[in-house]
Amino acid sequence: MAVELTERAASEVKTIIEQQSLDPAKTYLRVGVKGGGCSGFSYTLDLTEHVSESDEQWDIHGIKVVCDSKSNIYLSGTAVDFKDEVMGRGFVFNNPNATHTCGCGSSFSA
Repeated sequence: MAVELTERAASEVKTIIEQQSLDPAKTYLRVGVKGGGCSGFSYTLDLTEHVSESDEQWDIHGIKVVCDSKSNIYLSGTAVDFKDEVMGRGFVFNNPNATHTCGCGSSFSA
């Protein structure tokens, strides 16, 4: 499995799907990367109903997760977690392929 979603992250995604009145049966969590950010690549998370034939798909803790093949190269082995702490709350990427991560944690280089 290229991308892992912790139970805490999956629970937060389920809450967001419910808050936005989306159909859980048709909603996917798209995990990806795009060029940019302070370190070269930025992580992306999006809720979508669109899935391409070239997307990798997983069902993780009841969440349908998709990742395009180009992003999958950079995200292999990455764990997506959710933190809710005094210093902030949000999704956190633990990427073993990142050679450098910026201070904000939302971009990396590989």
